[in-house]
Amino acid sequence: MDERILKWLFDIKLSIEEIDSYAENHENDFFKYRQNLMMKRAVERNLEIIGEAMNRIIIRDASFEEKITNAKAIIGLRNHVIHSYDNVSDENIWAILTNHLPKLKLEIDHLTQE
Repeated sequence: MDERILKWLFDIKLSIEEIDSYAENHENDFFKYRQNLMMKRAVERNLEIIGEAMNRIIIRDASFEEKITNAKAIIGLRNHVIHSYDNVSDENIWAILTNHLPKLKLEIDHLTQE
């Protein structure tokens, strides 16, 4: 695998692990998440990193669009968080964290082990 792509996959992996680490000392509770501004900003920053790394991967090798579920949506989320920061929905971010991030983690783990 291309070394740059592997580096960006590891960036995604580290960002996911960092997001997961925030929940270690806190209950996995939406209302507590919503009230914790520092945690929300940290999660959003890691989602930006994930989206930027995904964008770089797709630009370098378009075949990863097929290998990573919702690759374009991940890039779109990054753009939304950065450019529409005043319109980011806590509910949408929470849904991504609970429903989509675990699957992305499995896919990235699989790709980095190839």
